[in-house]
Order: sequence, then structure tokens, then C-alpha cells
Amino acid sequence: MTTVSDIPLQSTDRRAVFSWALFDWAAQPFFTLITTFVFAPYFASTLAATPAEGQSLWGYATAAAGLCIAFAAPILGSIADATGRRKRWILLFSLPFVICCWAFWYASPGSPNGIAIALIAFAIGTLSIEIATVFNNAMMPSLVPPERIGRLSSFGWALGYASGLVTLVIALGFFAASPESGKTLLGFKPVLGLDAATQEGDRAVGPFSALWYLVFVLPMFLFVPDVPHQAKIGPAIHAGLANLRMSLAQARTNRNIFLFLLSNMIFKDGLVALFAFGGIYAAGQLGWGSIEIGTFGIILTITGTLGLLLGGPMDDRFGAKPVIVFSLIVLMICGLGMISIDRTTVFFVIKTAAAPEGALFASLPEQVFIALGGVIGAVSGPLQASCRSLLVRIAPPQHVTQYFGLLALSGKVTSFLAPLTVGVVTALTASQPAGMSVILVFFGVGLLLLLRVRER
Repeated sequence: MTTVSDIPLQSTDRRAVFSWALFDWAAQPFFTLITTFVFAPYFASTLAATPAEGQSLWGYATAAAGLCIAFAAPILGSIADATGRRKRWILLFSLPFVICCWAFWYASPGSPNGIAIALIAFAIGTLSIEIATVFNNAMMPSLVPPERIGRLSSFGWALGYASGLVTLVIALGFFAASPESGKTLLGFKPVLGLDAATQEGDRAVGPFSALWYLVFVLPMFLFVPDVPHQAKIGPAIHAGLANLRMSLAQARTNRNIFLFLLSNMIFKDGLVALFAFGGIYAAGQLGWGSIEIGTFGIILTITGTLGLLLGGPMDDRFGAKPVIVFSLIVLMICGLGMISIDRTTVFFVIKTAAAPEGALFASLPEQVFIALGGVIGAVSGPLQASCRSLLVRIAPPQHVTQYFGLLALSGKVTSFLAPLTVGVVTALTASQPAGMSVILVFFGVGLLLLLRVRER
């Protein structure tokens, strides 16, 4: 298990390491509460005219943010490498992020501008926090020696998962309530007089995420040392853009980095689709509602945190590449198992009784689905954490921020492709399992490319 005391330091103290990792803790509620489990379902089911329209509009906003990230992250990263400063860029993008989180409160049902507010806030908020993350990642080499990068990366991811768990329990237990019963997941009335009928609890996760970020990102600004200033912004822009062009050329000629970025692009597409459609698949195949999906999310967050605590030491001992390879193999096996399940079937051929009405996770298919999902959660965190530690090990150290921008580019530039493929195959076959099966192809192709990458 990774703790701060396990991480030997390179140029600063353990307080700085913990403060750096708190960035993941601070930012995670946006992804857990807004992007996945609370606000996004509220947008599709309540704010939009129909769930189908809501899903479509949310997808357009995601694509717009991803396209902007794809172009902006590597350029800004190259400029930051030239100036030597990272925290000022994090601050610059933190300001619109906090404003966008707060804006979700105003996306109320029946509001003439509610849909526009939600989509604009989501797109700009996603762009802001993703780019801020690029700069936060680039500070890792100044905090620990190279042989401990994997443990530091996993420690940050673990704190993020723990933050997602804590904030999800708070949101589902005290804010978001069923409009029918007026009660939260824990059976309470919403706090602060939040109106369940107008789903104020679902919208309150926006301001809650903003306040959470403001409180917990502060130590990073106070205690993590920045790289000394190297150049003024004007010359830095020119130098940064020149370095970006050089990096793109180097990435094409450096076969090792090129293969890793291509592999990352493909299997990250699959991971995006897996998380985007996981709840939809469970609702369609198992008939789950918000309580079941929310509980399932809590379980995945717990297993993901445990996986990260084990993944960091494995990364440092065996290398980042073996951790990624193992995670992709497990994702393919468990993904195949999950598409073999419906309300009365397990592993395609084993027939079983359906769940009793009103019972929570009482049937064998539900229990197997939860077990497989828990394993997927446990390997998804180490997979992503080891990707950034692998990049640190194979990228030129003087251009590390720039290459993190390219990593963000590779993870976003085709992020629409796997979800689009799932949608097309599902429409052509009228089968959810057939549509989800294409995700396994993305994992498999990404794995084959990764096997040719050399970790130095």
C-alpha cells in the first residue's frame, strides 16, 4: 500500500508530495458527480426534452471539449516548458473551472436557458480541468526520483478515487433525492432545504464540487515548489510553439513514443466508451435504476482505490508497461463476462432466476455483474496511473510537460470513435451486448501496439 512516507523525495518534502496529490482529490468530484453519476443523468432524464436528446446533446458537449483539449493541451504544455512555470497555468484554468461548476446550479428544470447553461458549463469546465491536470502531472519529476514516479502517480490517483467515493456518498446520501419519495439514498430528506421535486440536490453537486476544489487545491499552490522562471511569456510562446512542432516531428520519428501514444489513443477510446455506456448497459440488461447504479458506482470507487494502492508498488517494482498490459488483459476478460449477462443469464448459457421485485442485487446475474465490475474498477485506475508514469520514463525530461500535452492529445483526439462505434453497432444489431463488444476490440488493438513499446 502506498503512503506519503513510502515516497522518497527528490527536491522537496513530504508535505509538498501530499499537497501535489491533493490536486486529484480536489478535482475528482467534477468527474464523479457531474460527468458520471449525478448531474449527467439529471440532464438527460429531466433537463432535456427526452433522454435520447439529452444523451445526444451531452455527447456534443463532450466532443467539443475533447477537440479543444486536443489542440490546446500540447501547445500550452510546450509554452509552460519554455517558461518553466506550471502553477500559474493551473491557477489560470482553475478560475473558469470553479465558475462553471457553480453555474450548474442555475440549470434548473423549465428554465429557458437551463440546457445552454449546463452544456456550456460542462464543456468549458471539462476543458479547464483537463488542461490544469496536464500541468499538475508535469510537476512529478521535480518531486521524486524516477524509480518512484509510479508510486507517486498511483498515490495521486488513489486520493482521487477516495475523493470520488467520499463525495458520491455525500451527494447521494444528503443532497440528491428521489422526486417520488423525497428521500436520499440513505433515507434522509435533502439537507439545506433542497427541493427534491425540482431536483435541487442534483444541481447542488455543482457548487459543492466548486467549494471542494477551492479548499483542497490550495495546499498545492502553497507548498509545492514550482520550476524557476526561465523566460518571458512572449519569447516563451515562440519557443513553445517551435518545441511543439519539434515534438510532433520527434514523436513521429521516435518509434517508441509514437507506438505508446498510438496505443494509448486506442485503448483510452475503449475506456471512455466503457464508462460512458456502463450505466446505460446495466439499466437496459438488468433493469437497474438510480439507486442500483449509484450503489454500483460506490463499489467501483472502492475497488478502484484499492487497485491503485496496490498498483503503485507494482509499477515501481515491475515497471509501468507490465501493469498496463495486465490491466488490459483483465479488462478484456471481465468485459467479455459482462456482455454475457442479462436478467436471467450468466456467461451466455447459464440460466438463472430473475431478481425478486424490490430486492437489491438479489439475483446471480446482478452479483456476477457487480463482481466483474469491481475487478474492472480495480484495474482501470492502475492502467491510467501507469500511463503517465510510463510517459515520464520514456519522454525527454526537458520537454515533459509538452509530452503530457501529447498524451492528453492522444487520449482525446479520437475519444468520440469508440462511443460512436458502440452506437452504430447497437443500432444495426438492436443488441446492447453486440454494441458493447466492440470495446473489447479497442482494448485488444491497444494491447498489441503496447507490447512493442520499450520501457527505459
